[in-house]
Amino acid sequence: MKIVIIGAGIGGIAIAGRLAKAGHAVTVFEKNATPGGRAQVIQKDGFRFDTGPTLFLMPEIYRETYAALGERMEDHLELVCIDPTYRIHFHNSTHLDLSHNLLSMREQLEAIETGAFAKFLEFMAEGYRHYSLSLQKFVGRNFYSYLDYFSPQNLPLLFRLKALTKHAKNIARYFRDPRLQAAFSFQNMYLGLSPYDAPATYSLLQYTELGEGVWFPKGGMYRVIETLVKIVEGLGVHFEYNAPVREIRVNSHQAEGIILEDGTFVKADVVIANADLPYVYANLLPEDGSAARLARKKYTSSTLMFYWGLRGERSSQLLHHNVFLADHEYKASFDQIFKELTLPQTPSFYVNAPARTDASFAPADGDALMILVPVGHLNEKEPQDWEALRTRARRFVIAKLEEIGVKDLEKRIVVEETIGPPYYLHQLNLTKGAAFGLSHNFLQVGYLRPHNRHPRYQNLYFVGASTHPGTGLPIVLLSAKLTAERIFKEQR
Repeated sequence: MKIVIIGAGIGGIAIAGRLAKAGHAVTVFEKNATPGGRAQVIQKDGFRFDTGPTLFLMPEIYRETYAALGERMEDHLELVCIDPTYRIHFHNSTHLDLSHNLLSMREQLEAIETGAFAKFLEFMAEGYRHYSLSLQKFVGRNFYSYLDYFSPQNLPLLFRLKALTKHAKNIARYFRDPRLQAAFSFQNMYLGLSPYDAPATYSLLQYTELGEGVWFPKGGMYRVIETLVKIVEGLGVHFEYNAPVREIRVNSHQAEGIILEDGTFVKADVVIANADLPYVYANLLPEDGSAARLARKKYTSSTLMFYWGLRGERSSQLLHHNVFLADHEYKASFDQIFKELTLPQTPSFYVNAPARTDASFAPADGDALMILVPVGHLNEKEPQDWEALRTRARRFVIAKLEEIGVKDLEKRIVVEETIGPPYYLHQLNLTKGAAFGLSHNFLQVGYLRPHNRHPRYQNLYFVGASTHPGTGLPIVLLSAKLTAERIFKEQR
């Protein structure tokens, strides 16, 4: 078969390789100059920054992807286990180092709340159950009907996974101290979710980090993109860059191919969209009401990103991964992100300092910091003043870092780049500038999430964050696997 793929994100790259390995002719059309989608890299004056994901989680899923392409992951990536996984800074100048070391965790947790270590072990056991069940029964398989999803076998699992219980309420069963409640629920933001809206199922995220490990590929996360592209090109996949797609040409029940921005028609037996699913329905397909229905769904948050190259000594107060939590205004901060669609008055934020693990990210006399500040997605009714919000976020982050001993920060910035919701909208075609795509509430997961095959055009498929099973690099790799399996089953 001749297959065309729209978008060279990690999902598009991975499914291209799986299909090429099976003998199909595959071409990927990417609107930008480089592959990777959200996962890009900035290199300037000796500094390097991963612009997108910085956490390498669930290595077994990456390993399966490389194996499916005929390679060993270990031959392409040099992984380092990060421990402590994070340093979490609280508003009262205390901090908690999340670690695989149980003795360290016991000492730290008991100093915050008596009895917290035993509760932590119970919480991790629950996270393991949720992780294992989710991968086996929900995240790692296709669903073809309501009965398939809400089967007599699956219904009890929804209760065992606490899919109808909110994560914030569930975490309060384990810890009384607001700092610990925040420390073991902020990971919902990986999915662009509030812990006050997210299902308690997502306790699996905390298990994933402390049970399966947080890893780092030497050279950065973009090494994953670079190595996969090289592998799939070796399998015969062809990439066309700077080639935006204007339209998917369809007839009554089939996609016939794609039309590029310059008017070129490319015929195909199968079309796969790795562009954001709501964007595809709204911009590349005939209007049939689907785009309006998708626009009314819940979307994830967005982010303000800062990339700072610093001159001077690297701060010992910053580990590889650092989180600053507004634990005293925790719920209010999420309400401001998800209900008011703005920057919280007291933002929480994340700092990635990869030169702690890989010195090549900065010159010897410098440091490379990536800062992620969660914000609401674009407000179409009352557009935000993003320049004002960016300025306020920048000022807040600098003040907090100086509080912990990162001195003269503003004077030491010699390289600075920023990304925000308008970039996600215009450069990456992410609807509403939502950095993580569609949300993952109960009504938008599994069979209830937009399907990975179009209901009308039987040879049009989807891969990526806004289709099943969802967002995050390893989950999008699963999306590529599941969509490929469906194509192999349905297209003969």
